[in-house]
Amino acid sequence: MLAFPGQTWWLLPLALVCLASVLTGLHDLRQTRHAVLRNYPVAAHLRFLLESIRPEMRQYFFEGDKDGTPFPRDKRAIVYQRAKRDLDKRPFGTQYDVYEEQYEWLHHSIVPNTPLPHEALRTLVGGGTAQPYSASLLNISAMSYGSLSANAIRALNKGAKAGDFFHDTGEGGVSPYHREHGGDLVWELGSGYFCARSPDGRFDPARFAEVAADPQIRMVELKLSQGAKPGHGGVLPAAKVTPEIAAIRGIPMGQDCISPARHSAFSTPVGLLEFIAQMRELSGGKPAGFKLCIGHPWEFMAICKAMLATGITPDFIVVDGKEGGTGAAPLEFMDHVGQPLRDGLSFVHNALVGIGLRDRVRIGASGKITSAFDMARVMALGADWCNAARGFMFAVGCIQAQSCHTGACPTGVATQDPLRQRAIHVPDKAERVAGFHRNTLHALAELVAAAGLAHPSELRPHHFLRRASSDRVISLADQYEQLAPGQLAADPASSPRFAEAWALSRADSFSRAG
Repeated sequence: MLAFPGQTWWLLPLALVCLASVLTGLHDLRQTRHAVLRNYPVAAHLRFLLESIRPEMRQYFFEGDKDGTPFPRDKRAIVYQRAKRDLDKRPFGTQYDVYEEQYEWLHHSIVPNTPLPHEALRTLVGGGTAQPYSASLLNISAMSYGSLSANAIRALNKGAKAGDFFHDTGEGGVSPYHREHGGDLVWELGSGYFCARSPDGRFDPARFAEVAADPQIRMVELKLSQGAKPGHGGVLPAAKVTPEIAAIRGIPMGQDCISPARHSAFSTPVGLLEFIAQMRELSGGKPAGFKLCIGHPWEFMAICKAMLATGITPDFIVVDGKEGGTGAAPLEFMDHVGQPLRDGLSFVHNALVGIGLRDRVRIGASGKITSAFDMARVMALGADWCNAARGFMFAVGCIQAQSCHTGACPTGVATQDPLRQRAIHVPDKAERVAGFHRNTLHALAELVAAAGLAHPSELRPHHFLRRASSDRVISLADQYEQLAPGQLAADPASSPRFAEAWALSRADSFSRAG
């Protein structure tokens, strides 16, 4: 063994570093995976280090308040401030260039109204064939246990209970953590039929009825597609399927948990509506509806024609925009598949108006909603209420590290690692969830009052304007065609936006007619 007499003991660490560098260099020269390491052994590791911390460097040091993605810093900050009930005001004027293209604003009134109290900001879902449910105008969007940690689910549901709003379970099923604090639930049923599936993965009516009988479940929702990856199934790898998750979802251990891209319980628009009616009946008359991201327009028109042909209507439809994104997805799907929320929402709202059934179907909207302005804009386009996922994740503690799919979430929100998720102190985070909800609705009430309106349901597309170019301003009414009640059913050719999709649709098939 080498000896380092006298004052030369410090050479030992230096020798070890040199030895490690030599061994690393020899390995780099021999490996074949990375060309840069073969040409620049040892030194090229600095590149990989800098690349690994690039997102954090951008987020904390270089990005502006308005230009971060997917959520800019000021959007995240307003959620954090409202969740913690901190001061959420801004000094010294807007940081937006108000003459830049795409800038949007809301018309205000010379005679503003009095803001509504928090308790009045609700909408009634159901009635007629379903038990009516009074839903808040802002709720927690679909996020499954398995994607989120147990403590995150606990905090979200405890906050929903405190704030009197609902918590969508996501397609992963109803877990004990959803039930622990008694907050209202909307049970989302996906193509995997988790919590209501037979051993071969098909829909099991008896199991569905058993779970849906829980009084904590207030509505049932069928997921046709989601904004993060419309038209794409989901996979929870076998390595992440714990015994608990397997028991909750009703799946075997040791196998990938697969959500198929399409449903096996129906294959036609009429079949879809009959399945919705079956869900309503099996749940004991709870409001039943479906969620989708709009794709081929004739497919939604086919559902509209099926409503007219059968007389069956869902109690609600949730329109998810392609900008939604708590689920991990292939880049091509995340960036380029599905309609954005405003386009899909306006299409669904006007299609229902055009066939004369809008008063029987409530519409929810989800997709990058974090502020009262986001809520007001989609409500002007036809939404009756809004769902938010990432906004409530921020309230629980998410810092947009974008490692949700790795299991290494640094704040314990999107992980099953018990050591990581212990960072979430449920009572504190639940208060933040309720605080974000209450303060965002308060801001919505103030916006609506500033416009001289009595309730958010009175918002219309003409209340919002957008700078289309440097010398042209248009309203959302100019951008999106507005149909008159019954117009589509009576005279489809009178609508340039809807005529082709109507002609291509048929009630007995999702395929194009002709």
